[in-house]
Amino acid sequence: MDGAREEVRPWALVTGASAGIGSGYARFLAARGYPVILVARRLDRLETLAADIEQAQDVCVRCCPCDLADPKAVTALAESIDVPVGVLVNNAGYAIEEYFLETDWTTQRDLLEVMAIAPLRLSQALAPGMVERGWGRIINVASLAAFVPETPGSLYSPMKSFMVANSRMLSRELAGTGVHVTALCPGFTRTEFHDVLGNREEVDRMPGWMWGEVEPVIQAGWAAVEKGREVCVPRLANRVIRMAMSVMPEWIQRRLPHTRRPDRRP
Repeated sequence: MDGAREEVRPWALVTGASAGIGSGYARFLAARGYPVILVARRLDRLETLAADIEQAQDVCVRCCPCDLADPKAVTALAESIDVPVGVLVNNAGYAIEEYFLETDWTTQRDLLEVMAIAPLRLSQALAPGMVERGWGRIINVASLAAFVPETPGSLYSPMKSFMVANSRMLSRELAGTGVHVTALCPGFTRTEFHDVLGNREEVDRMPGWMWGEVEPVIQAGWAAVEKGREVCVPRLANRVIRMAMSVMPEWIQRRLPHTRRPDRRP
């Protein structure tokens, strides 16, 4: 089972599992024999995915509807897990259209809870069990946005940078334990994400070479975490962009065009 101990039969927990990369990882891991815990806000979507997985694979599936913006709900989720979790995929995330100073604090706090606090809370809750069993995999789905200039008034890019930094931190804390942590940083990926966000027409005007498919992103992230790589940027085009941003002077970065994204969480 991809290096895991057969007798343990660890579970995989995937947040943001109702769509896109999250649902893709749920199917990917189930196909490799991992029973899965599906976490997202929309129970109906989770139940549909669970039925599809159970029909295709001989694994157990649990649906755990949870609003990760609610700290009490996240704590309840972490404390309710009564099975050995060997794979954690922190995938949930979204963006806000309005500028930082145009929004109320609750809106921004919810973003921080989903994209910063919840992944850390779940990692802290589940990693000790992985260490005890001598095997575990944590994939934090960040973004190429972690390496590009920050969009004015948006916390999306800073939160993805935060996720990358914390993946490195945890990876180094867990070195030698058999538990690997990887920040997966895809660029534009063909999912329903942009349909839900409402900017499909805008992003479809981007050149085709900037787009990747879900399955290669998932495979790249899994290969990276198996090898113990701290950061994975799938596709050559994205790696070139990352490299270009790392050497681009700040005064040029500040003059690059930016777009704003609506707040419609998948």
